[in-house]
Amino acid sequence: MGAGFAGLSTAKVLRQSGFDVTVFERAPDVGGVWSRTRRYPGLRTQNNKDTYHLSDLPMPAHYPQWPSGEQVQQYLERYVEMFRLGGVLRLSTEVVSAELVDGESAWLITSRPAGHEGPGTLERYDHLVVANGIFSDPLVPPFEGRAAFTAAGGRVLAASQFHDLEAARGRNVLVVGYGKSSCDVAVPVSEVAARTSVVARQLLWKMPRKLGGALNYKYLMLTRMGEALFRYIRPKGFERFLHGPGNGLRRTMLDSVGSVATRQLKLSRLGLVPNGTFEDIARSTVSLATEGFFERVADGRISVHRDQVVSELLTDGGRPAARLADGTVLPADLVICGTGFRQCVPFLDPALCARLEDGAGNFELYRQILPLGVPHLTFAGYNSSFFSPLSAEMAAVWTAAYLRGGVTLPPEDRMREEIRARLAWMSERTDGRHARGTNIIPFSMHNIDEVLDELGLNLGRFARARQWLLPVDPRSYRKVTLRMIRRTAATANGPSPAPVPESVSAASAAGRP
Repeated sequence: MGAGFAGLSTAKVLRQSGFDVTVFERAPDVGGVWSRTRRYPGLRTQNNKDTYHLSDLPMPAHYPQWPSGEQVQQYLERYVEMFRLGGVLRLSTEVVSAELVDGESAWLITSRPAGHEGPGTLERYDHLVVANGIFSDPLVPPFEGRAAFTAAGGRVLAASQFHDLEAARGRNVLVVGYGKSSCDVAVPVSEVAARTSVVARQLLWKMPRKLGGALNYKYLMLTRMGEALFRYIRPKGFERFLHGPGNGLRRTMLDSVGSVATRQLKLSRLGLVPNGTFEDIARSTVSLATEGFFERVADGRISVHRDQVVSELLTDGGRPAARLADGTVLPADLVICGTGFRQCVPFLDPALCARLEDGAGNFELYRQILPLGVPHLTFAGYNSSFFSPLSAEMAAVWTAAYLRGGVTLPPEDRMREEIRARLAWMSERTDGRHARGTNIIPFSMHNIDEVLDELGLNLGRFARARQWLLPVDPRSYRKVTLRMIRRTAATANGPSPAPVPESVSAASAAGRP
C-alpha cells in the first residue's frame, strides 16, 4: 500500500537523505491509482505530460499530451529503475496493522502476502510514513435492492474495479457519477454497450483541452494566475488586488471561462449547463472534458440523467434495472460507480485513527503532513492537487528534513489552531467536499510554497513569477532535495547524505529495524 507517486517519491527522497527504506505495496506492480489492477478503460491524466511528473524525471517525449493510465504506470516503473528502488519494494504485500509500541517510541508493522490469511510477519520500525492514497478505497453506494438485482444477473462495480471492456459488450450499462472517472469510462463503454446511461447527482464544469480551440487548458488552470482567481485563506500580493479592487476583473475572467466552455462543448443544446456559477462549482472540483463524451451525448450513444440519483436497483420483467429518484426505470445489466472514495488508514486501529481526526472526521495534519496527536508518523500524498506528484514529492522533502532535525515547528497550540482554522475554511468553501481535509484543489502551489518556505527552500521570486503566466514545470524543483540535504547536514550530525538514528517504516515507506 504505497507504491504510487507519493510512496515512491517519499522512498527516493528518504533514501537520498540517508534513511534505510522499504516500500510495502498490496498490488503486484507500482503505480497506485495507475496500477493495472485499478485502471479502467479510458483512463488518462487530467494534466498534460509537462506538468504531471516528478521533479527529476520528465514524462517521455514520445508520450501524448495527456498520457494514458498504462503510460503513467510505465513512467513510474522507469522512476523505480532510475533511482534503484526495486530492492526496497515489497510488492504483493499487504500491511495488516501498524501499532505504536515501546511507550509509543516505535511502530510494530504486521504484513503478509496480499490475499493470504494467517498471522503475518512482524517488524519493528522507528517512523511510519502513510502513503496509502486518498483514492484507494472506492465508495460504492449501498443501493437498495442490490441482492435481488445481483440474483437476476446484474453487476455493480466501482470504476477502479472495471477492467474488461468486453464485460459491457451488448449490455445495458449504467454509469453513476459525473466526475472524471465516470465520464472517462462512459466513452469506451458506449462503443460496445447496447445502451449507456449516466446518472449525475450534480453536474460539474468540464474544461475543453483548448479553450476556443486555441488556448491550452494548461495556461489557465495550471498556472499561479489560474490558482489566484480563487480566494485563498490568506491572499497575498497580487491576490489581494484580484479579490479586492480587481474583483470585477477576476469575476469576468471566471465567467468567461464558463461561457466559453458552455459554447464550445454545446452544453446548452445538450441540457448540460451546471447549476450555479463556474466559480461556485470549481471551488471543490473541475475536470477536463473527456474526449468524445459530449459528442456521444449529442449523437445519442450516451444519455445523461442530470440532477438524479439511483433510488433502488430492481428487476424489470426479470431483467436487472435501476429506478431513479424521478421514477424513471432504466435497464442496467452493469452498474459502474464513479462515486468517490473513502479516505481512511485501514491498518491503524480505530482508537489511533481517532487521534488523527477532528470531531467531524477530518484529518488534522499540519502542512497536510504531520499529525499532532501521534508520534513518529507523517503522511505523504494527503495534499491532492492539480500537481499531485510534485505536491507529494515536496511533502516528502519536508518529512526528510523533519526527520533530520531541520524543521523548526511552531508551538503545538499554534499549529493546532492553524489546522482547525484551515479545515473550517476548506469545509465552508467546498460545502464539505474536501475529502476529509485532503483535497487542496485548486491551491496546489500555495501548499507547495508553505511547505518549502518553512524549510527555507522555495524557488526564487523570478522562477515563481514565471509560473504566474506559464504552466508550472516540476523540473524547476529538481534541486530542492539536494539543497535540503545540504542544509540539514549539521543537524543530522553527518555529511550529505547523512545517516540518522531513525529507520523509516510505512504503508508506503518503511525502514529496516
